[in-house]
Amino acid sequence: MRRPLIVGNWKMNKTASEAVAFIRDFRERVAASPHAEVVLAPAFTALESARNALGPSSWIGLGAQNVHWETHGSFTGEVSAPMLRELDCRYVIVGHSDRRTLFGERDETIQKKVQAALRHGLSPILCVGESLAERETGLTESVVTAQLNGGLAGLSPQDLATVTIAYEPVWAIGTGRAATTEQAVTVHRSIRLFVETGWDNDTASVVRILYGGSVTPQNIEPLLASDAIDGALVGGACLSPDSFARIVRSAQIQRV
Repeated sequence: MRRPLIVGNWKMNKTASEAVAFIRDFRERVAASPHAEVVLAPAFTALESARNALGPSSWIGLGAQNVHWETHGSFTGEVSAPMLRELDCRYVIVGHSDRRTLFGERDETIQKKVQAALRHGLSPILCVGESLAERETGLTESVVTAQLNGGLAGLSPQDLATVTIAYEPVWAIGTGRAATTEQAVTVHRSIRLFVETGWDNDTASVVRILYGGSVTPQNIEPLLASDAIDGALVGGACLSPDSFARIVRSAQIQRV
């Protein structure tokens, strides 16, 4: 059985000192459990403070929200995979809808970021998802498949096994309008079939597929009730230690 993964994406929120305060509060509310993996993804400026607050053997992992595909160079404002590794990041979010819609990221760029992360020992969390217009016109599967093709092309089964896929319907992100469990499960099964068809059944059986988009303490349990959903990429609800702890506790007991 795949171990659930809960990722808190802070986006452009929390200073370095606020990150430390969050971690102290959060750890008082929830204990480590072998039944779920937990990752925090602060802003770049808070990564080192978060790393220090977590300590060297923390059960809470550290992730970044973006990465550049080059290791160094004249890329003002960018951060490379070796820089993230030195801060003990284990994961990096790639292709989030914010990056696609607000900053014009395309599949070919996202693919280079996935490959750069893998080269330097980071596990990419590849985000895919459709807009409301695309869903309403029946294009969900074709849009998601195109994004998967673009982001994962050329990966070996061994590399793909270390990638996490996050299905994030764009129309549900930050809107309070989450996909129903049935809607999410349908897409998650389509994604796993894509991996099985493009690679093999063994790879498809180990790749974790998360749901993201207005995840809350109230809807996490029905989402995780399906074995098609392997965790969540949490946005707004992860900014409060209390609500994020409630989500994590739900995940810890859901698959016991």
